[in-house]
Amino acid sequence: MTSGRRRLRRTPGFLDPYPKPNWAGHENAPLGRPGRDHGSAVHRTSALELAPLPTAISCARLHAVHVLHEWGLRHVVDDVALVVSELMTNAADVSIALPERPLVTLRLLATGRTLIIEVWDHSPLDLEARTADDGDECGRGLTVVAALSERWGCERTGYSRKVVWAELLI
Repeated sequence: MTSGRRRLRRTPGFLDPYPKPNWAGHENAPLGRPGRDHGSAVHRTSALELAPLPTAISCARLHAVHVLHEWGLRHVVDDVALVVSELMTNAADVSIALPERPLVTLRLLATGRTLIIEVWDHSPLDLEARTADDGDECGRGLTVVAALSERWGCERTGYSRKVVWAELLI
């Protein structure tokens, strides 16, 4: 976090665009959300907001790769890059269809044992897992996410706000 952002956070009335996750190490965390079982606080975080454009997916993936290298988590880079690509593709696809084209947010949260990937969008549509046929070009993203992550899920945080997350062991 830059020193300017730290000063802003201390400014009365400053509204942080990246709220702290309400579940990290919190006793009242919703069941099934990361942090409930671990009771450990978030050690490192990184967030990136992007417009829902086709280039957002590669930017998010590159951001995640660079952050993981900086954090010394090179051994999970390939899996994380794939999960970020799948989750960001879903979020960008639903967001680009909205008239105001709201931003999509990628957030990475690392504890001593896990890395949590969150992708936030403003779509009022719920996430739909589907089964793809052999000839289909899309429809396998959440299957890939489930295969690469320890657990994953989706939570609606408002009528037009949801977060899809995946937890990977590090």
